Amino acid sequence: MDALSIVLSACLGVGLAAACGFRVFVPPLLLALAVRLELPVTDAAPDWLGSWVAIGALGAASLLELFAYYVPWLDNALDTIASPLAVVAGILLTAGVTTELHPVVQWTLAVIAGGGAAGVTQTATVFTRALSTAATGGLTNFIVATLEALAAVMVAVLTLVFAPLALLFLVAIFVWFARLWRRRRARRAAQMHAAAA
Repeated sequence: MDALSIVLSACLGVGLAAACGFRVFVPPLLLALAVRLELPVTDAAPDWLGSWVAIGALGAASLLELFAYYVPWLDNALDTIASPLAVVAGILLTAGVTTELHPVVQWTLAVIAGGGAAGVTQTATVFTRALSTAATGGLTNFIVATLEALAAVMVAVLTLVFAPLALLFLVAIFVWFARLWRRRRARRAAQMHAAAA
C-alpha cells in the first residue's frame, strides 16, 4: 500500500468518524451505499457492508435516530447514549476502511483519530443543543437537529467524494463552534461583571 493510499484511507476513516458525531448511523449507511455502488474510494471497506441486510438495518437505525431528535427533551436524553455510540462508531469506521494497515497502526489510528474526531464532534453538538435548550427552553432544538443531520450527510458525502476536503470542512466547523463557545463565555462574564457592579 503506497503512502498516498494510506493517507487517503486515514482521511476517509477520520472524516466518516467525525460525521458520526453529528449522527451515529448516517455515515455508516452512506458508506454502505457507496460499497454497494462499488465506488473506488470504498475498496478497503468490508464487502458485507454493501449487502442489502446491512443497508436495511443501517437505514432503519438512521431513520429512527433522525426522527428521535425532533422529539422535545428526548433529544437531550439521547445524547447520553449517542456520545459513547458515536465514539465506538468512529473507531469501527476508521478501522474498517484502514484494513490494509498493520493492525497496531490500524487500531491506534482508529482509537485516537477516529474515536477522537467522533468524540469532539459529538461534544460540540451536545454543547450546541444545551445552549439552545438553555436559551429557548428547547423551542429551537429542531433547528439544531436539522443542522446536525445536514452536517452528518454533508461531511460523510464530502469524505466519500474527496476525504481531504472533508477534513478542511471539519476544521471550519470546529472553528465556528470554538468562536460560539468563546462568545457565550464572554457574554456570561460580562453579565456577571455587570451584576457584581
